[in-house]
Amino acid sequence: MLHRHPLFKPYLALAAVCIFWGTTYLGIRMSLESFPPLLLVSARYVISGSLLLLFARARGIYLPRGRELAAACFSGFLTLGIGNGGLVFAEVIIPSGIAGLIVTISPFWMVGAEALLPGGERLHAPTIGGMAVGLMGAALLFTPDLGPHAVDRNLLHGFLLLQLGMAGWSFGSIFQRRQAGKAHPVIAGGVHQLAAGLIMAPFALAIPEHPVHWSMRGVLALLYLVVFGSLVGYSAYAYALDRLPVAIVSVYPYVNAVVAVALGWLFYREPFGIRESVAMLIIFAGVGIVKRYSRH
Repeated sequence: MLHRHPLFKPYLALAAVCIFWGTTYLGIRMSLESFPPLLLVSARYVISGSLLLLFARARGIYLPRGRELAAACFSGFLTLGIGNGGLVFAEVIIPSGIAGLIVTISPFWMVGAEALLPGGERLHAPTIGGMAVGLMGAALLFTPDLGPHAVDRNLLHGFLLLQLGMAGWSFGSIFQRRQAGKAHPVIAGGVHQLAAGLIMAPFALAIPEHPVHWSMRGVLALLYLVVFGSLVGYSAYAYALDRLPVAIVSVYPYVNAVVAVALGWLFYREPFGIRESVAMLIIFAGVGIVKRYSRH
């Protein structure tokens, strides 16, 4: 039977990542209607991380400690504090669907991080060529028309914020994958979440942001992010990353982008025309080339 296959659960977890994380781009945009970015990131991960670790404690499941705990906290800060934080700030100024599309180039950061870290696979001509193709697709997003004011500054700033986020996500993911630990990957994911939330909390309190605008939609969107983005989505990601090759797991941005674009158009009528469609196809082609010639 299919469910008895040793990789059935990892692939099921990957499918959950592909679907649920695609919806979180819309969830973040809706949450930002009520919550400022730093508070949103902190509250989301403090809640989800606390719930996971309280569950583990109640069930007597092993919790990381010592060096394993420190490594998990550092990885959580990189992947969620910087990684997801960059996405949240980007969605303040650019459409959620475009953010999802730009994030599809995250495998470029993954292979780049591998090349920079000791023992990683070095970049070679086909990989560099694929990255160039993908970046050409991303560049197409910045040329909607001709003239001296053709470049959308918000789009450019959002793009740069997403690069910072993808760099943090990639280095954090690879760092965590290289750590030998006894904790179940889902429990380690709970540590990632709680650590990211707690680290971001002082910044949320100290840096002035707009006040909270309470609304039913904003609160429900935050709860959706906690349940399906973090408790289900991130736990599934941590589990899949631990059980499957990085090259397989890294397919999720493709599906996420399609879901994010569709939901952004459906709920906010975010513009997505021929230019964006062609850019998506070029980016997908570039990422496909990188994945084809990379072992990671």
